[in-house]
Amino acid sequence: MTESSIAQHTNNVQNGWHGRLNLVYANRSGATQIIHNQIQAPLKVQRPFYPEGKEVCHSVILHTAGGVVGGDRLSLNFHLQANAKALITTAAAGKIYRSSGQLAQQNIDIQVDSGANLEWLPQENIVFDGAMYRQDLRVELAPQACILLWEITRFGRTARGEKFLSGEWRSHTEIWQQNSPLWIDRQWLKGGEKMLESPHGLAGKPVVATLAWVGEPVTAELVEKVRALQCEATIYPVNSTTGVTRLPKGLLCRYRGSSTAAAREWFVGIWHLLRLSFSERPCCLPRVWIK
Repeated sequence: MTESSIAQHTNNVQNGWHGRLNLVYANRSGATQIIHNQIQAPLKVQRPFYPEGKEVCHSVILHTAGGVVGGDRLSLNFHLQANAKALITTAAAGKIYRSSGQLAQQNIDIQVDSGANLEWLPQENIVFDGAMYRQDLRVELAPQACILLWEITRFGRTARGEKFLSGEWRSHTEIWQQNSPLWIDRQWLKGGEKMLESPHGLAGKPVVATLAWVGEPVTAELVEKVRALQCEATIYPVNSTTGVTRLPKGLLCRYRGSSTAAAREWFVGIWHLLRLSFSERPCCLPRVWIK
């Protein structure tokens, strides 16, 4: 290891990683391509995949450090130029480690131009007891553009009997179109038994998840199909709580329960219905999800 790499490693340990990922997608003769790719460790992107043809570019983001610790600053910027179509996911579940007092932050800025469609479908985050984490996500959505995004979070490593008894988690999401807000969502959860057990908090369930589709109005018929999905899911636990709401230009779905797999199965069913309704193609699972 050279002196410069030793100095960089020491700085990362002391001050946290300051990772950055900038991706720009463009439609070139009907094919979506990444035309700009700028990375800074620990973030990285795999080469593009096209499992459903050249029109939709599948991208997989890697966090090479293995998890997020206090003091980390991660910045992700996605820009879809006109008529581009992309699906972006993560290579594995995210891990938010216990903090010694510093806040870990992730900022995501997304611009979707006219006629473009982004599906931002990261795998779940596991928030360790004592973690201090904040995510800010802002979308600038042009007219005739659409975005599907979800967030699945497990509080505590429940397989080991761990609960989220200390620390805090914040998630702020904003979607704007021509200087007008289409959807703003602010969530804050402080670790402790009161919030974990309260019916206004987690109600004893360690997993919460949100799916939002924004860009076009949905019909009442589609809403009823989404609500019916929970009865058809093969692993849907009966003691979970779900909610489905129409937005002025989209759909909002919430899950609170015990299983990240159940949340994702439900969300994939919703994604499939949205795909068939608005783009007349079935959903195509990213290859990194298939075990």
